[in-house]
Amino acid sequence: MARIAGVDLPNKHVDIALTYIFGVGRSSAKLICEKTKIDPNRLINDLSSEELNELRRILENDYKVEGRLRTEVALNIKRLMDIGCYRGLRHRKGLPLRGQRTRTNARTRKGKKKTVAGKKKS
Repeated sequence: MARIAGVDLPNKHVDIALTYIFGVGRSSAKLICEKTKIDPNRLINDLSSEELNELRRILENDYKVEGRLRTEVALNIKRLMDIGCYRGLRHRKGLPLRGQRTRTNARTRKGKKKTVAGKKKS
């Protein structure tokens, strides 16, 4: 099992396996395969150590992945929260940020339902 950028890559096609790295999607995985001249349909376990080192070098120099990217994203969110802008307030409250409705269908951001007792009629 190959280890690149601190991630154990599964034995799948190179372009699919690279997407297991945080910050590498399908299109950037295809570009990395083109840069390194590795056939994207080869399996990860079939690659030589030189080819794996080439993949590591490209990811290290040209892309911000894993820890560096996670840190940057966290700092961006913290900055939004610190300046008190609308998006920062929504992050702080744990609500959707991009204009979605919240009366229904916001369960992913809001979490499990919290039942509120209604008024009793007398």
